Amino acid sequence: MNDAQGAEPAAVRRSRTVLVSFFGSVVRKMGNWMPIAGSVELLSLAGADASSVRTAVSRLKRRGWLAAESRAGTRGYVLTATALEALAAGDEVIWHARQPADLADGWCVVNFSVPESARAKRHQLRSHLASLGFGNIGSAVWIAPARMLDAARRAIGELELTDSCAVFVGEYVAGPRLRDLVGSGWDLAEIDRQYRKFVDAHGEEADRLAARAVIPGQEAFVRYLSVVDHWRKLPFRDPGLPPEVLTEDWSGPAAVQVFERMVATLEGRALAYAAGHWPGDGDGRRDG
Repeated sequence: MNDAQGAEPAAVRRSRTVLVSFFGSVVRKMGNWMPIAGSVELLSLAGADASSVRTAVSRLKRRGWLAAESRAGTRGYVLTATALEALAAGDEVIWHARQPADLADGWCVVNFSVPESARAKRHQLRSHLASLGFGNIGSAVWIAPARMLDAARRAIGELELTDSCAVFVGEYVAGPRLRDLVGSGWDLAEIDRQYRKFVDAHGEEADRLAARAVIPGQEAFVRYLSVVDHWRKLPFRDPGLPPEVLTEDWSGPAAVQVFERMVATLEGRALAYAAGHWPGDGDGRRDG
């Protein structure tokens, strides 16, 4: 998902990223609606500054992500169709690294020729493709596993650059060794380093939490939102590349295992605690 960009204080930017994680991992599971006061309290517990959260909410409301709506006498916001579409598109990127692409499915190739008069859009398209996990293998040539076709089409369409972009899907049949080509298109060492940092940060914690019989609700919520927010940032440079083009010690699968263990341990407890901040203790509001 592409978060809002622009000059903004670091505290607001941090609150915005945590807020987007909160939307995706909590609010959608609570019927796509959130109480203002309860959400600010929850996010404050997770370390976000309350005033920055309110500022981030205001900015996302202006972007059309939120619409004011009171329920049971409680002021709140509902996620709009715009927000839900963006979150769903983000899901495709955020979760796909958990399941590597099948090499036999081929590759999506984007080649664009954007005139100098549209230089700003050209820069935006590069940023969009990079954030979707595409790798740059030549002048204005970007590739990713074939399953990223729809995401690429959306990014190109949003910028109204369809007539300036040629998009192909097919297999790689000749040229440099595929592993070398992939190595030139992605900073695999940095992606691997970030996965290893995730394992180092949460691996032992996942073991300790899984062994505990009782985890207080507030602790579960804080840890859950923290790990989701950390994980959410990782796959935006990794499109879930096929194992055949990666080294045998690639740390992505280990990071996935840690993340899934943390979610399995914490999610139910975290959502039950969050529900207590919804009117009526969240009764009947949680999906699934």
